[in-house]
Amino acid sequence: AFKPYNIARLKSGPCARFFVLALERIMRTVENGNDLENLFRPTVERMGYELVDIEFVRSGRQPLLRLYIGSPQGITVDDCAAVSRQIGALLDVEDVISSAYLLEVSSPGLDRPLKRPEDFERFAGHQVSLRLHLPMDGQRRFVGELLGLQQDCVLLKVDQDIKRFPLADVAKARLVPEL
Repeated sequence: AFKPYNIARLKSGPCARFFVLALERIMRTVENGNDLENLFRPTVERMGYELVDIEFVRSGRQPLLRLYIGSPQGITVDDCAAVSRQIGALLDVEDVISSAYLLEVSSPGLDRPLKRPEDFERFAGHQVSLRLHLPMDGQRRFVGELLGLQQDCVLLKVDQDIKRFPLADVAKARLVPEL
């Protein structure tokens, strides 16, 4: 699911006021039901790609809206440019972001994030790095073989133990690149 940048953290730092206000407007837009993931996903999928992730990051004076797309054949620069043109046009028509922003479309890379329940099934058998919102058994980070998803719990083989993590407790999960 889409998670906007942490405004509370920005307000305590040396961030310019206009940047904070722009991100607050973006967050209100998303919170008011204009979920960017639901807006972008149909367009990206019609083009033959998968929408892997969306994030906002601070980049100079303007917020950066970054989309990660995937494909079984891999992603080229031309793929990113085509999706960027389509999403840019969609954003112009829908006008969901009222302030200036930069749009970037990229491949998720070898350390691809796992976001949706389907991702945890699809990448079963791969090594993953998992971070929890709150510690379990005194730790928040785990690395092991992903065994899949069972009853909304991520199954991870860590050393010789099989651990169960409720999907709602997972803050971040990424594939570990195989060298």
